[in-house]
Amino acid sequence: MLPAEPKIFHGRDSELADILKLFNQGTPRIAILGAGGMGKTSLARTVLHHEEITTKYHGNRFFVTCDTASGKAKLASLIGAHLGLKPGKDMTQAVLWHLSSGPANFLILDNLETLWEPVESRNEIEEFLSLLTGIASLALVITMRGAERPAKVQWTRPFLLPLQPLAQDAARKMFIDIADDRHLMKEVDEVLCLTDNMPLSISLLAHLVDMEGCSEVLSRWKTEKTSLISEGYDRRSNLELSISLSLASPRITSVPNSQDLLALLSMLPDGLSDVELKQTKFPIKDILGCKIALLRTALAYTDDHKRLKVLVPVREYMGRLFPPTAQMIRPLFKHFCELLKLYVVYGGKTSAASSVHQISSNFTNIENILQHGLLHGHSDTTDNIYCACDFNKFSRLIRYRVTPLLEEVTYLLPSLWDHQLKVHLICELFQSLKYRSISHPETLMAQALDHLKHFDNPDLECMFSAQPV
Repeated sequence: MLPAEPKIFHGRDSELADILKLFNQGTPRIAILGAGGMGKTSLARTVLHHEEITTKYHGNRFFVTCDTASGKAKLASLIGAHLGLKPGKDMTQAVLWHLSSGPANFLILDNLETLWEPVESRNEIEEFLSLLTGIASLALVITMRGAERPAKVQWTRPFLLPLQPLAQDAARKMFIDIADDRHLMKEVDEVLCLTDNMPLSISLLAHLVDMEGCSEVLSRWKTEKTSLISEGYDRRSNLELSISLSLASPRITSVPNSQDLLALLSMLPDGLSDVELKQTKFPIKDILGCKIALLRTALAYTDDHKRLKVLVPVREYMGRLFPPTAQMIRPLFKHFCELLKLYVVYGGKTSAASSVHQISSNFTNIENILQHGLLHGHSDTTDNIYCACDFNKFSRLIRYRVTPLLEEVTYLLPSLWDHQLKVHLICELFQSLKYRSISHPETLMAQALDHLKHFDNPDLECMFSAQPV
């Protein structure tokens, strides 16, 4: 019995058209790839029920779910059962003979990574796929999480690219189909931001919104994160289970430290460039090998600027369950502080252009790292405050706004004992007056002048003495 055609299907028209074009050119062998929850199965089921496909293959369409299989013999038995063959010990030859001797057939192997992932069975699975694709009249589509196709198969060109998150318009349509259109679009977009337009996340959150409303879901997300949509019992109804399956992949477990890199990336919405990966001196062996492992499993991706990034649901999951250690964060904190110092020292000079670009490319990353340091103390508080002040200076001079971090470090002012640090922070507060007000500025000014008695800085003394109240 074939699975039903998806009733809600948006944003994959281009991929669907590409697949149908391959069918029109002959008998294709296609791999639908992508991260867990990206809609691979939905796309395959849509192809299965498309009018052109049903007209061409009629009742000779077969959809085999590989989740429960283990090894080639079990896969052959599953296919044999769908073909209506008499059960046997090893159905491989019977399946191959049946498919090659009859009319044209269309076979979908869904979630094939379950069988292909284990290194010990990968070769025999690839051999079996090679035999299947040797049947001239058999069209084959597989779905696999990740970004690589099994070997020993001549996949039809052009290859289908791994599925990406939905476009915003398609994500909205999917959300509204599930949760209705009675919600404020601003709140809908806020919910969609939590999903990074990953179809599984959209579906799970939209169903929750349908019951509880956007405001309640947004409020609950602040504390529950991905656990909010992880109460189901399979990969299609439990986001965390879907992510954990990718983490358990031998492609990840066989590369030590790849999960450490993923944990680090969970703090970095802006991602990292290859240069930053290599130059920041993370305590991660073979960091580029770790990057490749994350890309192979589609746990991470590279954006148009070649920066390695992780989708919001994966970031939230890792941040909640597997946050990066202080040892992992410190090199990045040091790197960002040095960048900011470089900018502050050289200001508008040509030599600062590179630091401006790097800071701009990592703006949200820096904000997250500094905020994390203030909350969890992975770095020296003094260094963190100096860095936060430099970051705020960059923000007001380049982005024409102050950062929320300035408010957070201001609360620490009464507890600081370092005279120079206090003056440095007070100075930044006054220089940010254009963007935020200061309560009791005369008190702060008096404090600054008092602290200046403990070290020599004529320029600052002059500045505060001349500062109008």
